[in-house]
Amino acid sequence: MYVVAIPNKSARPAILLRESYRDGGRVKNRTLANLSDWAPERIKALQAALRGDELARVEDTQIVRTLPHGHVAAVLGTARRIGLDKLLPDGPERQRNLALAMIAERLIDPAAKLATARALDEKTAIDSLGATLGLGEVHVNELYATLDWLGEAQASIEDALARRYLHDGTLVLYDVSSSYFEGRCCPLAHLGHSREHRSDKLQIVYGLLCTPDGCPLAIEVFEGNTGDPSTVGNQITKLRERFGLDRVVMVGDRGMITQARIEADLRPAGIDWLTALKAPAIQRLAAENGPLQLSFFDTRDLAEIASPDFPGERLIVCKNHALAEERGRKRSELLDATERNLKKIQDRIQSKRRPLRGREAIGLAVGKIIGRHKVAKHFDITITDDSLSFERNHAAITKEQALDGFYVLRTSVPADAINTAGTVRAYKSLARVERAFRSIKSIDLEIRPIYHWTTPHVRAHVFLCMLAFHVEWHMRQALAPILFDDHDHQAAEASRLSPVSKAQPSPAAKRKATTKRTTDGQPVHSFRTLLADLATLARNVVTFGKAGELTMLTRPTKIQQRALDLLDVKI
Repeated sequence: MYVVAIPNKSARPAILLRESYRDGGRVKNRTLANLSDWAPERIKALQAALRGDELARVEDTQIVRTLPHGHVAAVLGTARRIGLDKLLPDGPERQRNLALAMIAERLIDPAAKLATARALDEKTAIDSLGATLGLGEVHVNELYATLDWLGEAQASIEDALARRYLHDGTLVLYDVSSSYFEGRCCPLAHLGHSREHRSDKLQIVYGLLCTPDGCPLAIEVFEGNTGDPSTVGNQITKLRERFGLDRVVMVGDRGMITQARIEADLRPAGIDWLTALKAPAIQRLAAENGPLQLSFFDTRDLAEIASPDFPGERLIVCKNHALAEERGRKRSELLDATERNLKKIQDRIQSKRRPLRGREAIGLAVGKIIGRHKVAKHFDITITDDSLSFERNHAAITKEQALDGFYVLRTSVPADAINTAGTVRAYKSLARVERAFRSIKSIDLEIRPIYHWTTPHVRAHVFLCMLAFHVEWHMRQALAPILFDDHDHQAAEASRLSPVSKAQPSPAAKRKATTKRTTDGQPVHSFRTLLADLATLARNVVTFGKAGELTMLTRPTKIQQRALDLLDVKI
C-alpha cells in the first residue's frame, strides 16, 4: 500500500491510499480510501508507517509547545460566522488578518498595542491567535499601520453594518459616554463632565448607535468638553445621508434629545424621536388644572395624555410605585444625614475651644455637607459670622414627593406604529446601551485609559473596541443558555405585570442563579470565566521521534463542546 497525490487543476490535489496487486501477470492498482480531508500530519504519519519507519517510543514523544486555543477558536469562529471579516475593506491579506487579530485580541486579552504585538508574535505568543492566522513575526509598527487602515475604513464598515441590521422605520438607540485620557497632547482630550469621577483627567466623549436589541453599529468620538445634545446632529446626518434611512426613530434620554435638538435637528430632518421630559416640564404638566392628574395614578401606572405645549406629540405618563417608595426612603435618609452633619457644624460654632467663626468659613463647611447629600433645596439655611440656623422646607419636600416614581415619555411616533406599552419598552431598551458601555469601558474590553496621542489613533482605537463588542454581543446571544445571562426573554416579559414595573428574571435565569448549573447539569459561567475555561483547550505541538511534529488539540470537555456547539464553531 502507498499514498499518492493526484494533481487537480481547479482544486487542491486528491490524496489517495492505494494498493498494488497482480492480476494474470499484470501489476494493477486500486484505490482503498480517499484521504483528502486528512490533516497533513496524519498523512505523513501514515506514510512513515507504510514505509516501515521506526515508530517513536514513548520516551521519544515530547510536547514542544502548548498555547491556549479554545477561546481563540470561539472568538475567531464567531467573527467569521457573522461575516465581520467580510466587512473589512480589500487589502493585503496580512493586513486584514492583523485587523481581525487586533479585534479578537481586544476581546480575549485587552492590552496596549505593544503588549498586543508581543501576544501575536510567534516567538512570544501567549495564545494561539497569531499561529491560527499565520502571522509569524509581528512588529508594533505593523499594528499601528493596521490601526490607521482600520480607522480609514470606519465609515464603509459602519455603512455595511447599517445595511445589515437597520431598515426604514426601525428604532435606533443612541447614548454617549466618556473615558479619561492619559497625557495632554491629543487635540480631542479636554476637561469635561466626567462620568467616571476623574475630574483630574482630560477625557474624550463618544456616542454609540445600537439596534433595539443593543447590537452596536456605529461609534463617533467627540472632544472631551462636548455636551450630550450637541452630538445629536452628527448622528442625524449619519442616519439620513450615510445609512440612507428615510424613516427612523431615534431613542435617547432626556438629557440627549432636548427641545432645542428637536427643533434644530430632528424635526427639520424628518426623523421621529422618543425621549423623556425633564422634571420642570413634568411639574408644569402636574400643575393645577394641568393635563397630568396625579390622583389618577393611585391605582394604575400607565396612561397617555396630550398637552398644547407639545403639539403633534404623544405624552405617556408612567408611575413606578416601587421606585416611588425607594425614592421616598432615600430622601428621608439624606435629609436625616444632612441634619446630623449640620448640627455638628452648630456644635463647632458653639464650641468654647477654637470655635468656628466667620460667615465664609461656616458657609464653606455647610457647602461641603449640602454638596455631598444634594438636598440643599429642601432646607432653609441662615448663616451669620457666629451662628447657623436651618429648618426643613416642607413645602418643597412635599412638592417633590408628589412626583416620586413619575416619568413622562414624549414621542412623535403615531400610536398605530407603536402602542403605549411598546413605547415604554422601547425607551427602557436604552439600558442595553448602558450595558454596552460597561462592557466596553471596564468589564471586558478596557477602552480606558487611553494613551494614544493623535486624533486618528484615538478614533480608530475606539472603533476597534466597538467592533470587538460587536463580536462579544453575538457571542453572548448564542452562549446565553450557559451564562448567567437571561436567555428566556419571552418568559421574563410574560412575568412582568406592566411595562412600567421593574424587569424580573425568568424562571430559567432564577434557576441558574440559584443552582449555578445549566439544565444539563453543567456549571454556569460569566462571559469572562467561560473564555478562561475555553482557553484550557490547548493547541499542542508534539514530536514523535523521527516521524516529525504534529499539531494536536486537547479534547474538549462537555462544557467546552457545548459552548462551541452554541457558537456553531468547529474545531
